Amino acid sequence: MTITTEHPLSAPANLRDLGGIAIAGGLLRQGLAIRTDDLSLVTGEVAEELVANGLTAIIDLRSIEEVQVTGRGPLGGQAVSYHHIPLMGKMSESLSGDSPTLTHESMGQMYLNLVERASSQLVTALNVIAYSPGTTAFHCTAGRDRTGVLAASLLLVLGASDADIVADYSLTGPNMPGVGQRTRSVLGPLMRKLGFDLDKLSAEGNLHKEGMEVSMQFLLEQLRTKYTDPLTPLRIAGLSEDTIAQLRRRAAEA
Repeated sequence: MTITTEHPLSAPANLRDLGGIAIAGGLLRQGLAIRTDDLSLVTGEVAEELVANGLTAIIDLRSIEEVQVTGRGPLGGQAVSYHHIPLMGKMSESLSGDSPTLTHESMGQMYLNLVERASSQLVTALNVIAYSPGTTAFHCTAGRDRTGVLAASLLLVLGASDADIVADYSLTGPNMPGVGQRTRSVLGPLMRKLGFDLDKLSAEGNLHKEGMEVSMQFLLEQLRTKYTDPLTPLRIAGLSEDTIAQLRRRAAEA
């Protein structure tokens, strides 16, 4: 369902093709997977450009609450497949306690929780990327946390090093001011509905300060410590060798 949004539309502030990252056997090719911030807020011109450049599938990792605010936006009118695969049932699942503090460390723990508790959704998303014919774009709202967990899962499957996964994740850092401005009209009211002040949470935490790589480093270190094979939670949830092989084939296509 496409919902017409009254929120300001703009180009993404945190969009990048994962192509060029070193993986098993070479470099990930351009045009397999794009990670980005909220695609429901793009302009019609951006939507048309993405499709013209090969976009055929969208994975929307946002919660039902977030989707109800803006729907699919202009891309809802384009000939692309849409897969709503929420990694959290509610926005409140990202906040712990009555007075949460958003820090790089607390976000790293949330990432681990997502991998362990939303492993089946991550496997579904990986299958969409594996078997969609063109480019798949995946996004949450900021394109940082849930999007970062899926990007890390994909890159682990493809054999990327932890250092390269962290490096890709860290590229979001300089984009956060733009992301915040772009998504404030959506996140602000949602947070207030939950009883939290977005500005206060940001001020008390450290998410807009240097060191955001700590979150992804925590996730990867914990996965290797707890499971040895960091893909174990995904394998348990149904990630098959066929899907892994298909992803690796598609990643290496000329």
